[in-house]
This record gives sequence, structure tokens and C-alpha cells, in this order.
Amino acid sequence: MLNEIQIWLAPYLEIFGEHPWLKAVAVILVFLALAWIFDNIISVTLKKLTARTRFGFDDQIVEHLHSPIYFSVILIGAALAINLVEIEAPFDSIIFSSLQTIAYIVWTVFLIRVVRTILRAIAANDQRLAIVHHQTLPLFENIALIVIVVLAVYVVFSAWNVDMTAWLASAGIIGIAVGFAAKDTLANLFSGVFIMADAPYKIGDYVVLETGERGAITNIGIRSTRMMTRDDIEITVPNSVMGNTKIINESGGPEEKYRIRVAVGVAYGSDIDKVRDVLMDIALTDENVCQEPEPRVRFRQFGASSLDFELLCWIEQPVLRGRILDILYCKVYKRFIEEGVEIPYSKHDLYIKELPK
Repeated sequence: MLNEIQIWLAPYLEIFGEHPWLKAVAVILVFLALAWIFDNIISVTLKKLTARTRFGFDDQIVEHLHSPIYFSVILIGAALAINLVEIEAPFDSIIFSSLQTIAYIVWTVFLIRVVRTILRAIAANDQRLAIVHHQTLPLFENIALIVIVVLAVYVVFSAWNVDMTAWLASAGIIGIAVGFAAKDTLANLFSGVFIMADAPYKIGDYVVLETGERGAITNIGIRSTRMMTRDDIEITVPNSVMGNTKIINESGGPEEKYRIRVAVGVAYGSDIDKVRDVLMDIALTDENVCQEPEPRVRFRQFGASSLDFELLCWIEQPVLRGRILDILYCKVYKRFIEEGVEIPYSKHDLYIKELPK
């Protein structure tokens, strides 16, 4: 590319005769002018074109594109100038490699910024890819950063004529050894990625683990998930376990509301219509109970010593379950005493067939 540009400029540089340093200065001035033209004309034109689109990230990409093109034009001019001066070896290769390294670094920063801008635009879009959202965004940004930096390092080493074959072979062997040694860590890592992508729960959700623990999710990390129980005890569960076990998300579903069940038994012979009315009145007059969906009472079964009812009502959050159940049970007991509704207890009749002689 440099040779082609130099051939194209050769007729214009003949006016300087056999003075390579004058030619080099002229080339640098020309490319500085080209860089200024791009900075003040072309970039402004591109910004006006992208301003007409309905996307927002293209404006940011054009803004990021300003610096790499500006410096690339100047670096090309510097390379041509050095080529015209004909610096002796090995200084010429050192200078050319240094200029290439600067160019690679500038474009690496540009790629990192562009990828980050695109990922954030995807995460902010409602019609985005399901796997890319605000929780998985740092993960994808870090993966993209690692890939771009590794490729940049490879290209920079190539610019300095460093053979990367042995390095790549060594990295492959080390990667296999690390993979076997850290298989559990890698399992947690991949499970963390899938949990973030699938989002079976989010921070703040109340979940019940298969082992019976119940609490709020406080952190979803790459290696583990942490939850805080009602006893203010933090439990840390490896993501490989969370990804392969049954989890009940009490905050999931279309709404965060949670249905509680107040089980009540009344004595045989009680007025079941009166029992229904009392339970419904308690639910409708309690400020902790949601009126939508509407509370309901169900006659469940004929128990061994009682007629078994359930008061079904909704509360705003699963975390309130214990406190509201306590309030409702207290109100049911007091109202049953006022209304004369008997709450039975287990009774056993003992029949003595005969007494010992």
C-alpha cells in the first residue's frame, strides 16, 4: 500500500529534486492536511448522515471513528516520509514496527469502544437478543475485551516479526492443563453464564431451593449465587448446583404478588355459611391483603375432628408471608370466639370392654 501511494506521489515530488528530507517534510504536511480535512469535513458530513437515522449508537460509532482515522492518516504520512528518507537498517524496521504498533493500539481502542457501544445498545433495546441484557452485559463486554486484546497482542507481535507458533502451542497445552485442574470452576462459570442468559431468577426475588432454604437473591455472580434467608443468614450456592436443581421462584410469574393459605378447622355442626362470611370479612377488611385478585374461601374436606376450610388471599410480596399469616390467624381466632364458632381439638372416646377381675 505504501509503495502504491509513493508511486502515485512521485510525479508531484519531483519538484523537490534530489532532496529526500524536503520530500519527507512535504509528504508529512500533505497528510497532516488530509487528516485536518477528514476531521473538519468528512467527519462532520458523516455525523449529519447518522443524525438522520433512528438509531443512536451509529452517532457514537462515528464519534469513536474520528480518532483512529485521523491518526492513521498521520501515521501513513510518517511511514511514507521515512521510506523516502531511506533510513539504514535496522532502524528503519524498528521505526516501521513502532508506527504499526501505534496504529494497532489506536484501532484496538476503537474496536473496544464500538463493541461496547453495540452491546449496550442491544441490552437497552426491548427487542434485543434474549441472551444480552443488563445482567449479562458485563460478561459479554469482558469476553469481547479479552478477544480483542488477545488478537491485538498477536498482531503487534507479528509486526515485530515475533514467531507466535511456539507461544500458541504452549498456550494450548496450558489451557488443557488448566481446564482439567479447574473443571469445577469452569462448570460454575458456564452455569453462571446460562443463569444470567436464561434469567430464572433475578436479584431481589424470593426463591426456595430444593433443599428447603428460602430467601432473597442478593447477588448473581460468575461463580456462585448468594441469597439472604429470613434469619439474616447468607447462603452461597455454586452456580453449577443452581443450574442443575429445582428452584421455586416465589416472585416469578406475571406479578410479584404471592398467595397465602390460612387453614382453619371448625367443629362438626358449625354453620358453614357463617364461617365463610367471617373469613371473607377478615380478608376484605385487612389492609395487608390485596383486593385484586379477590380473596376466596374454600371448604376443603371433612377432617377427622373438624370441617377443614382454607382462606386464600394475595399479598404484595412473598417476604410478607410470615407476618401477615400471623395477623390473619390472630384475627380468625378472635372473631371465632366472638361469633361462637368452635375450633375443635382432637378428641378420642375410650370404650372399656371389661374390667379385670
